[in-house]
Amino acid sequence: MPQLPDPIAALGPVLVAPMAGGPSTPALVVAAARAGAFAQLAGGYLTADALRAQIDEVRAAGVEAFGVNLFVPNPHPIAVADYAAYADRIRAEAGDDLPPLREDDDAWGAKLALVIEARVPVVSWTFGLPDAASLAALADAGIAVLQTVTSVAEARAAEAAGVDALVVQGWGAGGHSGVWAQGALPEERPLAELVAAVRAASSLPIVAAGGVVRREQVRALLAAGADAVAVGTAVLRAREAGTGATHRAALADPAFERTALTRAFTGRPARALVNAFLERHDAHAPAGYPAIHHLTRPMRAAAAAAGEASRLHLWAGEGWREAREAPIAEILADLAP
Repeated sequence: MPQLPDPIAALGPVLVAPMAGGPSTPALVVAAARAGAFAQLAGGYLTADALRAQIDEVRAAGVEAFGVNLFVPNPHPIAVADYAAYADRIRAEAGDDLPPLREDDDAWGAKLALVIEARVPVVSWTFGLPDAASLAALADAGIAVLQTVTSVAEARAAEAAGVDALVVQGWGAGGHSGVWAQGALPEERPLAELVAAVRAASSLPIVAAGGVVRREQVRALLAAGADAVAVGTAVLRAREAGTGATHRAALADPAFERTALTRAFTGRPARALVNAFLERHDAHAPAGYPAIHHLTRPMRAAAAAAGEASRLHLWAGEGWREAREAPIAEILADLAP
């Protein structure tokens, strides 16, 4: 059976998942590597120049076994009328100066060219499957490719496309789901069960991800057929993570009682702590990524700066209460099987 790519296989079975929007800093990647864990920079939302600077910072620290995660252009387009209706609905919280409808590809071409030029050892994708030419270009550069999948059908398509390994993301994962189809939600099933189903359908190496915060979960996923396990929520409060102060405080606040998958903040399903904005707008939020992301982004930035957790996207996976403030090395040691 194929093995995980060398940069990953050479390290321990617990990986640090990429988390876009701030948490995945170069400091986190470097500290994880020094603790014996593979970690990735999160290229989503960054400019190509900003991502280049982060790659350079990781390498300047002497770390070569690392990866970069990119968002595959797989827009969930939204009708102008639906965008306008949601903008009107959230205007009381988001303000009157709302941005016009915007669709983009998150600077896909520039970032793809960058990771090839920089010979990043591992590149992972989420939100969809890249085109054949992109996959071929990475293979020609000797770059290993990890594909995020949320179902057996996606896993089969990824294997047929020629990726090197699968990141099997479960329903309980914090932040955005990698589910490919517009309007779809990830299937609500235990991660170990999903891993076993993908293992039965695919010969590719598997990295299991989604709501993993305890050592016994790691052991169970490895027993179910995973070759490694990635953690994200468990390290959101790590000292080296770039998680914002408002988000950090909310993760430790007992006032938050549950998480939910919602399109309210970005138009794409993502798991977050249930706050006032989510409760008011979840049922009315249209599928529309990245348009809704751009619509709510100014509001969310202002809320983060003001310490207003009620209007902020508080990404968190199931088990978030077990995330703790500590050096990443201590958190990873507690998760080692």
